[in-house]
Amino acid sequence: MNAPARIAGEALEQTVLVVPGMHCAGCMGKVERALGALPGVTSARVNLSARQVTVAHIAAITVPDLVEALHQTGFPSQPRGEELAPPASAVKPLLAPLAVAGFACMNVMLMSVGIWSGADGTTRELFHWFSAMIAVPAIAYAGQPFFSSAWSALKHWRTNMDVPISIGVSLATGLSLYETVSGGRQAWFDGTLMLLLFLLAGRALDAMMRDRARAGVDALLRQAAPGAMVVGQHGTLQWIAARDLVPGMVMRVAAGERLAADGVISSGATRLDRSLLTGERAPVAAHSGHAVHTGMLNLDAPVDVHVTASGQDTSLAEIARLMEAAGQARSRYVRIADRASRLYAPAVHSLALASFVGWMLAGAGAYHSAVIAIAVLIVTCPCAIGLAVPVAQVVASGALMKQGIMVKDASALERMARVDTAFLDKTGTLTLGEPKPDPAVLALLPPECASVALALASSSRHPLSRSLASALSLAGHRAAPIDDVCEEAGQGVRAKWQVCKVALRRPESASATAVMLDIEGRPAWLIPFADRLRPDAAQALAWLHSLGVETSILSGDNRAAVAQVARETGLFARANVSPSDKFDAITAEMARGRHVLMAGDGLNDGPALAAANASIAPGSASDLGRQAADFVFLGDSLLALPRAVIAARRTMRVVRQNFALAIGYNVLAVPLAIMGQLTPLLAAVAMSTSSLIVIANSLRLTSAAK
Repeated sequence: MNAPARIAGEALEQTVLVVPGMHCAGCMGKVERALGALPGVTSARVNLSARQVTVAHIAAITVPDLVEALHQTGFPSQPRGEELAPPASAVKPLLAPLAVAGFACMNVMLMSVGIWSGADGTTRELFHWFSAMIAVPAIAYAGQPFFSSAWSALKHWRTNMDVPISIGVSLATGLSLYETVSGGRQAWFDGTLMLLLFLLAGRALDAMMRDRARAGVDALLRQAAPGAMVVGQHGTLQWIAARDLVPGMVMRVAAGERLAADGVISSGATRLDRSLLTGERAPVAAHSGHAVHTGMLNLDAPVDVHVTASGQDTSLAEIARLMEAAGQARSRYVRIADRASRLYAPAVHSLALASFVGWMLAGAGAYHSAVIAIAVLIVTCPCAIGLAVPVAQVVASGALMKQGIMVKDASALERMARVDTAFLDKTGTLTLGEPKPDPAVLALLPPECASVALALASSSRHPLSRSLASALSLAGHRAAPIDDVCEEAGQGVRAKWQVCKVALRRPESASATAVMLDIEGRPAWLIPFADRLRPDAAQALAWLHSLGVETSILSGDNRAAVAQVARETGLFARANVSPSDKFDAITAEMARGRHVLMAGDGLNDGPALAAANASIAPGSASDLGRQAADFVFLGDSLLALPRAVIAARRTMRVVRQNFALAIGYNVLAVPLAIMGQLTPLLAAVAMSTSSLIVIANSLRLTSAAK
């Protein structure tokens, strides 16, 4: 726990509890209200993707107090460990019940066809018995996600959306068994299995999206090294796990290794790849006294690093916490579902009970009244409403994938549809992240100078050198013979050509990314590099503007490089922006009521990608960038951004239509069920038909990205 704030003079502590039993908006509301009712708790925010709740409270409230409050509400919990560990998959437990329900439903439906076709007498009874032998164990197994949730709620004298579902399924199964044993004409095993199949499919789709939403933090934590070689008092080396490193230790980081902790270089000089943290593709020189951070990659030579922060105190862990905190934001449709869930179960129970009592008073008898009550429970099943959002999201996601845009968190389509502000990172997002030498300057190089430059560039592993060597080779130049080649980290390559000293070095001062070619006795040549804009960048930015999206650049790159891209695009830009500054800029815009889209590709963009209402990354992004983003575009074209916005807006229009269709179905079907015009089978068919209508309407999104 830590103390993030003070209220009324008293320090607040923060506790994160893991609550595995949360699976819907209603659960979120119950957990937050149960904790919020405790005196001394100032806030409780659920992260449904991680199945966690973050509680801010005074010191007098202990962790056992919080755990007990949730236990009394029917939600077992435990404090999360210090390490950010991924939760168990939410979708895996649903796959087997879904498969069983589907298999059983198909087989029972085949036998029902025979009954519908006019089978009578012994044949009908035999079909009913075969259906019962398949359906009863299948319902008992496939219904477990609903039965266990309903029982947990009822044990604590509360209700949820699974209670009426479980009651309807149980009563329909029991009444069908009674009909089978007594030789009756009706049995509703097929309708019951169909009901479970559709409900499980909707829940599995939702769980799949929540599993994906958690992947960003997991990818981030994998960027840190698992441990480091620590220098002992007498110069001995011992490998120590990252979690056991403490400030004051000295790590020896070999070339090719990532840093396992934050620190300061105490001896040695090298170049570091900081692209995961800053977005800068070009390595930077580092020597004694330079601060370094977890996740950076040592490129050239061993260095000793004095540890200043480790474990949960590193910059990498702080970025992970920022991403996790950002993931606790709740969408508008989740809040609507939360409010609706409080009313749904009691309303359905009351309606079914009123139907039973009314028909009993009308003299219909207990059996007929029970059949009508069951039909009411089934026909009011929220299957169509439950599918309204996930089916539209899945169809739109498939359409976008065909256009080279991968939707990682389909619920973000709702947020993407509302964006009116976009922040774009520069390197690797607006640009391709591949600096190229100025071809005009290369064309002016004398052939001998070009040959020397190619020889020097070919002797270096620096990205700018590799790019220069590639450009000169493609231009038809051949490397000159050079001797005594020496590369100094961060300074350049030096050698002898014939009797002259030559060097390809970093300029002492340059307004943009460049290298200097020195040949003794000749004028020096400054070779500037430029990172090309992505194809269709101008068209994409104009398209975003036409959609009402204000766009600007938010980059961790140097001011000169950012200014060049700002001039080319005509966008307002901020340079030298740290990960926390990006996070703050986005949250500030959101506090003003803006709906923000973040486009970025590096580790430094991770918190911003997670904090924004919606986020997108190129396929060339770092692992973290791809995992943290809601969308990933796989080609080079920046047109993916406006296409994603348009597809999202179309998707949300279809979602609203789906809700209207589902509500319209209930307005028509519920009165018929109450009047006794629907049997449980017809109720299940009507419910399934409403679901199919919602699915058919969603299929119109197959061209969502065009």
